[in-house]
Amino acid sequence: MYKVFIVDDEPFIIEGLYDVVDWAKYGMEIVGHAENGRQALERMSVVPVDILVTDISMPVMTGLELIEEARKLNAELKVIVLSGFDDFAYLKEGLRLGIENYLLKPINLRELEETLVSTTDKMNKSRQEMRLDEYDIHILRSNILYRWITDRIEPKELEERAALLGLDLNQPYVMVAIVRAEFAPIESSLYQLAEQESGVLYFRDHDGDHVVIFMMKDPDTDKARAIRLLQQVRGQCFEDELSISLGSVESLGGRYTDSYLHAKEAQEYYLVLEQPSYVDYVDVQAKKGEASLSYSIDWPEYAKGIAARDKEVLFQLIDSDFDRLRHMPGMTPTILKSIAVEMVIRLKLELNDIQYTAAPDFLKNTVSDIMESVSIDALITAVKDGVGGLVDSLNHDVKSPVIQQILHHIQQHFHEDLSLKALGADYHIHPVYLGHLFHKETGESFTEYINRYRIDRAKDLLRHTPMKVQDIAKSVGYWETGYFYKQFKKFVGLSPRDFRGML
Repeated sequence: MYKVFIVDDEPFIIEGLYDVVDWAKYGMEIVGHAENGRQALERMSVVPVDILVTDISMPVMTGLELIEEARKLNAELKVIVLSGFDDFAYLKEGLRLGIENYLLKPINLRELEETLVSTTDKMNKSRQEMRLDEYDIHILRSNILYRWITDRIEPKELEERAALLGLDLNQPYVMVAIVRAEFAPIESSLYQLAEQESGVLYFRDHDGDHVVIFMMKDPDTDKARAIRLLQQVRGQCFEDELSISLGSVESLGGRYTDSYLHAKEAQEYYLVLEQPSYVDYVDVQAKKGEASLSYSIDWPEYAKGIAARDKEVLFQLIDSDFDRLRHMPGMTPTILKSIAVEMVIRLKLELNDIQYTAAPDFLKNTVSDIMESVSIDALITAVKDGVGGLVDSLNHDVKSPVIQQILHHIQQHFHEDLSLKALGADYHIHPVYLGHLFHKETGESFTEYINRYRIDRAKDLLRHTPMKVQDIAKSVGYWETGYFYKQFKKFVGLSPRDFRGML
């Protein structure tokens, strides 16, 4: 509620205003009152006030003096003047100070209530514009940080944008951490972390990953601090699954973008390293060395195969390499499993340049099958099954990562109120751009896709349940039955009742 403070040297006026106006009706509450300007100013310095209702002629400090001083406490303060003086000089000075209205005593209740309505409307609009501004700034910050950490912004533009947005990128070292989680409030936890801790920046990238950037002065001390802060965030997520990976610490004057790439890569080793708190790229390098540096694998050929989505070529490479490796001196099943795990991890990493979220369970399922294999043939089959499924997924679904996440969100929440604006805020993409991208990837507008999906769900309910039509409409996201009928007939060619009657 908006907070109101009343000032008048006549107590019966104050008492009357308390009683005669239904303040809650206008979204307001009285938080205090005073009988002179000086007393009012002292109280307003400790009590937040949105609207000041004040007399003009008062002892100690006049109403006009109070307005001028109170605006120093709150520049956005709204003021309504009550006065027994029909004096143009007072009115002129009040207008200069930006008052909402100048009401003469005895107070006309209707005129006062109309003033309260217009004042709240103005404040509501101002707050909405402020939120939109904050949203736009948030989108801009995310865009600038992503372009910076992927080296896609010119130095001059970066300098200008960083100064405008208050981004401190001036420390000598940088380390990126990637956080993946199903825990919805994780985003607010990371925003809070960035706001409260110096040298910490946060955004979500195009893959939907949470990216936390730590600007560092002393790599050893500040890395330990970063780990501690991320562990605190983990503690806020209770028992929810959370995977944290740390990139390399890089010099800002060197290959600082590698830290982001290394944090991405380290995420893929989460299942392998059996390190529940976090995965450090330092450990990943050691694991890669253990797995296959001693054995000759032509990784670029695998990269070409995955880029071409050529299952046959990849199968030939797998058969050839494992046939050679299995006959090498000193080879053991454990080493072969390590090489197989390294292989599927590298293939998953190749998706960075193709489609990062394709076959989201490829790594977890394939690694599990590899570790459970009881023979070399079973191991090879596990690798080929996983790679084959990955290629099939790429060939059948070439949508962008963001659109895939949006489609998944629709499937889970189609019965809720969905909009491009809300989804754009969730995924940090401007709603206009998101609308264009959605249409490009699906061939339908966002609204058309939502309606078609909801009508398909409604058809299933009409076929398989005895639910009433109006209940079905609400269960799939239509609160107006008339609009549901209109959309159903548009997509099906029949009314819901006629459709059910044909079954």
